[in-house]
Amino acid sequence: MGKVKSFEEIDILQENLVELQTSHMLGNKYSYFPGTPSTRLERLLRERELRKLNKEVDQCLTDGDNWSSEEEFLQGVAVPRGLGDRCERKERRPPKQRLLLVANRLPVSAVRRGEDSWALEISVGGLVSALLGVNEFEARWIGWAGVNVPDEIGQRTLTRALAEKRCIPVFLDEEVVHQYYNGYCNNILWPLFHYLGLPQEDRLDTTRNFQSQFDAYKKANQMFADVVNEHYQEGDTVWCHDYHLMFLPKCLKEYNSKMKVGWFLHTPFPSSEIHRTLPSRSELLRSVLAADLVGFHTYDYARHFVSACTRILGLEGTPDGVEDQGKITRVAAFPIGIDSDRFIRALELPQVQDHIKELKERFAGRKVMLGVDRLDMIKGIPQKILAFEKFLEENGDWRDKVVLLQIAVPTRTDVPDYQKLTCQVHEIVGRINGRFGTLTTVPIHHLDRSLDFYALCALYAVTDVALVTSLRDGMNLVSYEFVACQDSKKGVLILSEFAGAAQSLGAGAILVNPWNITEVAASIGYALNMPADEREKRHNHNFMHVTTHTSQEWAETFVSELNDTIVEAQLRIRQIPPLLPSKFAIEHYLKSNNRILILGFNATLTQPLDAQGRRGDQLKELELKLHPDLKETLKKLCDDPKTTIIIFSGSDRTLLDENFGEYNMWLAAEHGMFLRLTKGDWMTTMPENLHMDWVDSVKHVFEYFTERTPRSYFELRETSLLWNYKYSDVEFGRLQARDMLQHLWTGPISNASLDVIQGARSVEVRAVGVTKGAAIDRILGEIVHNKGMKAPIDYVLCIGHFLAKDEDIYTFFEPELPPEPAAVARANMVSPVKSPKSKVSAGKSGPRASKNKPHRPLSTLEKRISNHGNGTGWQPNRLDSMSVHEGSSVLVLRGDNYFSCAVGRKRSNARYLLRSSTDVVTLLKELAEASSSS
Repeated sequence: MGKVKSFEEIDILQENLVELQTSHMLGNKYSYFPGTPSTRLERLLRERELRKLNKEVDQCLTDGDNWSSEEEFLQGVAVPRGLGDRCERKERRPPKQRLLLVANRLPVSAVRRGEDSWALEISVGGLVSALLGVNEFEARWIGWAGVNVPDEIGQRTLTRALAEKRCIPVFLDEEVVHQYYNGYCNNILWPLFHYLGLPQEDRLDTTRNFQSQFDAYKKANQMFADVVNEHYQEGDTVWCHDYHLMFLPKCLKEYNSKMKVGWFLHTPFPSSEIHRTLPSRSELLRSVLAADLVGFHTYDYARHFVSACTRILGLEGTPDGVEDQGKITRVAAFPIGIDSDRFIRALELPQVQDHIKELKERFAGRKVMLGVDRLDMIKGIPQKILAFEKFLEENGDWRDKVVLLQIAVPTRTDVPDYQKLTCQVHEIVGRINGRFGTLTTVPIHHLDRSLDFYALCALYAVTDVALVTSLRDGMNLVSYEFVACQDSKKGVLILSEFAGAAQSLGAGAILVNPWNITEVAASIGYALNMPADEREKRHNHNFMHVTTHTSQEWAETFVSELNDTIVEAQLRIRQIPPLLPSKFAIEHYLKSNNRILILGFNATLTQPLDAQGRRGDQLKELELKLHPDLKETLKKLCDDPKTTIIIFSGSDRTLLDENFGEYNMWLAAEHGMFLRLTKGDWMTTMPENLHMDWVDSVKHVFEYFTERTPRSYFELRETSLLWNYKYSDVEFGRLQARDMLQHLWTGPISNASLDVIQGARSVEVRAVGVTKGAAIDRILGEIVHNKGMKAPIDYVLCIGHFLAKDEDIYTFFEPELPPEPAAVARANMVSPVKSPKSKVSAGKSGPRASKNKPHRPLSTLEKRISNHGNGTGWQPNRLDSMSVHEGSSVLVLRGDNYFSCAVGRKRSNARYLLRSSTDVVTLLKELAEASSSS
């Protein structure tokens, strides 16, 4: 990117930047501009262009208020590069987006020097180093300062001291820190996420302490949320970090559902088979899903998270993330980087050059191999040293020509497992040095301490081979730091395939399995003997990646995707119906004189599943039962002479008889193919679709796939066949369903007049044209004739959790859809419609216009009835005649007396939504009570 030198060019850039930001939808107030690109990719490309312009302006004006080094951050200063006109031009720039970074630890640690005095020291760790370079946002840190401050005076003085560094402390007492941080985070989540499993030594003790640790974890997360809420301003972006704060997104969304919340995990996320062993698995997953965007270092971790949500929670995994009743949480991979310029610039500093000179003299004539790790089980230090020993055994000529420098930074020194690891490493190092060392040289230099930044950069610069043998690592930024410091030497990187960095630097590194000691030893030999041209090619590839995929780029990309996720959610909301206005529906229910209630059964009137969801008792869940709280409610509604209830289900007749036989209502089984009043006999509404000569061939296919898909089952009904894999493994079930569909379409039914309907986790085959919408007209006609209706139907409430194929029942009552966009039309429906113009029907005596709906042949039922009359249209005082559209002809519906509601699904042809069967129960109870009281 070339620098712009003239002030005129700077002015042009700033004008372009302001114009882009003004037209860009991301803003701070959840606004939506008409000129916004319609697709997500177009929006992200525009955001990328905006960021490039921003950087060009920054280049021309000043470094801004970024934390370019640890010293500047601790001093709270920024070094400007421009004065005068440059500063004035900087002030004209649009304000930066406010970003609240929430992590377990602040980037500084506090040390108390007196009652009102504190010393601040920069914290170590990949997260801190990655975020110190973020200057695109007006950022604030929220986290624990690493010290217990029980007194109010100390808390106030520490808060003031940290405020100068744009840090906001969360004060945790010792007991919470012990149970939350040392207990649940480090003893439960951290080992599990790194595939070490739950603690095994004292299972009973772990089980006893688990609940108290989890309670402390939730309490600590709520304390973080309280601090965020205290400092949150409308339009802020809240970015939560790591496994310490998995409960935080839920706490924040409960406080403010419009808050922009992102969550990023800096460790691996285990496969669903590992995660399901965690007792609080479901609660943690649902808490994370409250965020708008969930980020991981690699695609593998993101895939494991989505798989856990589908297998454990029973939710739907999509290409964008996880969908829960229409709400989509976006899940994506965002590989973290480093501030590469900081390391490159450091190599020119005098103190680093002095270190480099000293190291070159110290190890003259020997190749230098380097390992920099925390002294942790997952870092594979013993495996690394044993592989080096194997190399020395097999390559005697290298014993005096190579040295391994291993920096092992102590961590959790009070934990017995870590103390044991330290002793093990020391023992191996001592044995190898005693075996291969001489009076003047030893093959391994092991240090149990960390190095300062300048010494570390110098060590990276003189290294010939870096050895990273992590057994499991979220990313491992040591490999990035090594590459950034190797522009002159072009050293070789040996990298574990179990580190997240392997997916980013794999092309230029030598990938190894750290458990395979022989393979690692051979890779060491290959790296030490690698030709110069190959070393250069490998290094250039990795150097290009490290210098372009920086920590700042990582942060900007994540926030950009989070902003766009909010926009995408807004666009999605504009396309879905609103929640049912219950009071409005009840008000018009009471005003009407002839009401029809059309109710689905499954997932609408059925009793709710237990807390295990789809993982509950399969046999019990397959026995569909009426919700126990609806029995009295339905009886009251059925006793109302102004109300007619139709239970409309895809289930067979026997199931409806068992659940509704005692009520005075109409039952429509198998999508309306069969109908009866509970006091009468079953009749066929569409006999022309009862040709079932195709059943045997489809049944054989269903039996085949049922045998080969554990926990799947199929239902043989009188007019259709249904194969369901709801309880099977989600991914395997989808594969089986795909194979089944391909076979059906090209095999036994390729030339038959059949519909193959694919549900969320089911496949159904039925005759063409058999839908709930196709049957409702004839059903209404039979009801009109049977009840001898003398008044038009002036109120319809239709509620169900129907397949998309059957949602034509919603549009049946409004065949002429409004020309304006669905979102605007539905928004208008929320308010009472004052216009007397009919939305669906016209007049009492004339038939409803049905130009958009083809005429269907008469059913046996309709032919029988129409033979008694002269075949003319329906008249209020005559019951001996009935036309094919007799049911629809008596509808007098406007926008304010027709309510169609989809249950539990956001994308629907219905006008309104109800979240679950519980909302259906509440609505019907209110209708019954209002009807009884009136």
